[in-house]
Amino acid sequence: MDNELTVSSAAKETLPTVFGYIGIGLAYGIVGKASGISPLMITLMSLITYGGASQFIIVSMLVSHSPMVSIILSAFLVNSRMILMSTTLAPYFQKESLLKNIILGGLVTDESFALGMNKLNYTNRRLNFAWFNTVNWFAYTAWALASLVGALLGNFISNPEKYGLDFALVSMFIGLLYLQLISDKSIKFKLQLLVVGFVLVATFVGIIFIPANLLTLVVTLLACAFGVVMKHAFF
Repeated sequence: MDNELTVSSAAKETLPTVFGYIGIGLAYGIVGKASGISPLMITLMSLITYGGASQFIIVSMLVSHSPMVSIILSAFLVNSRMILMSTTLAPYFQKESLLKNIILGGLVTDESFALGMNKLNYTNRRLNFAWFNTVNWFAYTAWALASLVGALLGNFISNPEKYGLDFALVSMFIGLLYLQLISDKSIKFKLQLLVVGFVLVATFVGIIFIPANLLTLVVTLLACAFGVVMKHAFF
């Protein structure tokens, strides 16, 4: 990464994460086709819903003939973490128009958010519309195209896990976490490791008691509170 906030810089820095979108997008398309959903519907879901993990849930619930209200509520709960991400990003785009903020908030993903937070370490805590919008559109395009290709490949591949496609997104997040840990100088490394450890333990314990749809949101809130308390108390 560098300190430039240009379209070309965003394209270069987003490229490594695209492979994660491709892997999980292919897996989604294959799973959707195996569930009896047409390539057109699979692609439209990626273009309109654009929900990543929630799209897998929608597919499984459609196959099981779940009520539409339940499907909508489940998708909302899974994607509710985006509210927190958008709220975190909002202060960096206060000078932008409402329309531009809506565009950024509507297309933000876990990966583009993580990339943006990492970028702050190189730009004196600044972001702009051109850079972040490019990151978002690269992700959006890669996800939609990968979904379509996965749906078309669904006739030939019935088990995406066999090829490790289900691990693509996990590996990408591990890479983003590593970059954040080594580049963020505003927070002490020991504190970052402490929060990461807390997230792992909270997730492991929470999955026993909390529905998976809510777990990410709950752990995120708890980890934020834990990090703030530890920083002010011991760091």
